[in-house]
Amino acid sequence: MTAVQRILGFESSCDETGVALVEVAGDAPPRLVAQALHSQISMHQAYGGVVPELASRDHVRRVLPLTREVLSQSGLALQDVDMIAYTQGPGLAGALLVGAGVAVSLAAALDVPALPIHHLEGHLLSPFLSADPPEFPFVALLVSGGHTQLMRVDAVGSYEMLGETIDDAAGEAFDKSAKLLGLPYPGGPHLARMAEFGNPEAYALPRPLLHSGKPDFSFAGLKTAVLTQVKKIGPDGGSGPCDQTKADLAASTQAAIVDVLVKKSLLALTETGLKRLVVAGGVGANARLREQLNSACAKRGIRVHYPELLLCTDNGAMIAMAAALRVQRGMVQPQRGGGFEVRPRWELGS
Repeated sequence: MTAVQRILGFESSCDETGVALVEVAGDAPPRLVAQALHSQISMHQAYGGVVPELASRDHVRRVLPLTREVLSQSGLALQDVDMIAYTQGPGLAGALLVGAGVAVSLAAALDVPALPIHHLEGHLLSPFLSADPPEFPFVALLVSGGHTQLMRVDAVGSYEMLGETIDDAAGEAFDKSAKLLGLPYPGGPHLARMAEFGNPEAYALPRPLLHSGKPDFSFAGLKTAVLTQVKKIGPDGGSGPCDQTKADLAASTQAAIVDVLVKKSLLALTETGLKRLVVAGGVGANARLREQLNSACAKRGIRVHYPELLLCTDNGAMIAMAAALRVQRGMVQPQRGGGFEVRPRWELGS
C-alpha cells in the first residue's frame, strides 16, 4: 500500500492569508483535504490599495488561527503533517516573511522538511485541483493584479515564457480604471459588476499591441484613454442617478482588456500548436473573459481549464498542490535546520 504524504501549505505573499492541507499518495492525483482563507480587502479599502505594513501585521494575527481551523476541518494533528510548503516569492517582503517564518519554524519543531514554492507556480498549477484538471503540455495565461504572462508548460517545473506585459498587468488595468470611475477597492470585481449594465461597444477604447503579431501585452495606454473619457463624462456620470454612461465605459473597458487577453492567448496557441489552455490568477475569475475564451477556443477545438472560482485568488491550496506535484515527481529540495530566505522579486523561469 502506497504511503500517504500530508503537505501543509502557507500563502502570505500579499493581502490574503491562506493555509491548506493536501494529501498525495503515489501517482494518484493530490487531494485537497482542508483549507482556510482570510482576505484583508475590508482593511485596505480605506486606503484604496494594499498597505504592506498593515498586510504583514494582519498575516501575523491570522496565520495560526487559520492553521488550527485547517487541522480541525481535517480531523488531524500537526504531528500528522509530513511536509510544510510556503510561498517564497514573489510578493511583499514583509508579508512573505510571516508565512515563511511560521512554515519553517513549524517544520523545525515537527522535524519535517520545509519546501519553498514560487507563488506563480502555485497559480499555474491550481487548475489541477479542479474537477477538470488539465494534462501536459499546455499554454498558460497567468493573469492577475501583478502579472500578465503567457507560458508554455511542458511539465511541472518546465516553463517557457511566450509573452508578458511591458507595463501594467491586466488586473492593474481593471483596478486603475475602476478607481478612475470612482469605484471602491478592489476595483476589478466592482468594474465587472458595473459592466453587466453597460454597452461594451459604447466607447472605442484602444487595444494596445493587439495586432503586433507577438504575444506581449500593454495596458498603460488603455488606462490613459479611460481617464480621458472620465474627464469628458464629468463627476455626475453624465446620465442621471443610474450612471448609465459610466456603466457603458466600464463595459467598454472590460471588453478592451478581454479582447487583448483572448487574441494573445489564441496567438500563443497557434505559435505552439498546442490544443490546451490553462487560465490562472485572479482575473481568471472574470465572467466575460471565461465566456469569450470558451467561445473562441471551442471554435478551434481547444480545451480551456480554469481553477475553481474559490482558488482564483491567492490561497494556501495552490501552494500545497504545487508542492505535492513536485513531491510526486521527485523534484524537491526541502529545507531543514530552520534557515530560510524570501524572494520578493523572482522570475518563474529561473
